[in-house]
Amino acid sequence: MRNWILCAPLLVALLGSAAWSAETVKVTNAKVYVFEDRLAPGEVRTLHGNVPSVVVYPDSGKVEITPAGGNPQNVLIRPGQTTFEPAQPRSIKNTGSAELRLIRVVFLGKGEPVTWGTTGLPPNYKLLIENQYARVYEIKIPAGTSEPQHTHKDRVVVCLSGAELEHILPDGRKEPSTLKTGEVVWRPGATHIGHNLGKTDLWVIAVEPK
Repeated sequence: MRNWILCAPLLVALLGSAAWSAETVKVTNAKVYVFEDRLAPGEVRTLHGNVPSVVVYPDSGKVEITPAGGNPQNVLIRPGQTTFEPAQPRSIKNTGSAELRLIRVVFLGKGEPVTWGTTGLPPNYKLLIENQYARVYEIKIPAGTSEPQHTHKDRVVVCLSGAELEHILPDGRKEPSTLKTGEVVWRPGATHIGHNLGKTDLWVIAVEPK
């Protein structure tokens, strides 16, 4: 929390009015700054747009997005919807009837002009976004099943539906890896098999910064 307090003026300069509450901070390191934002019905959030980001919407809703100097765009949000937002000033308004919750992953580096594609990932993963800043993909593991061995890079994990999990490492060791619905965590790169031990299906969005 101390890091947040020390960096607050810089973050406000970068992000605008979205960076206002220490309770929203989920992950902060040299690569990303991740926070949860909540907008009441009719509330507007203004972003300076000095840094690019990926936004994950855990729930359904309606928003009006207005780029600086542009026309408002009405967007119907579905659970798990994930978008890339370039470094451009804009505002977002919750035009729905319920609170709008979103997870914003802000990229602190310049990125790299490399393409990872689906390299290292199993076939059940769905690639959602890739550009110079990140590779973003969706993971779904049904209850009681395992996925093939695969390799992740350092990543932010946004859990939309939690499950009791374990990772089976190449040497046979097992590590607990349970995720709770709504949890947002940073996980280092690793090679493993994901095993869903529980009775609920896993659904997460992974964001790997470049």
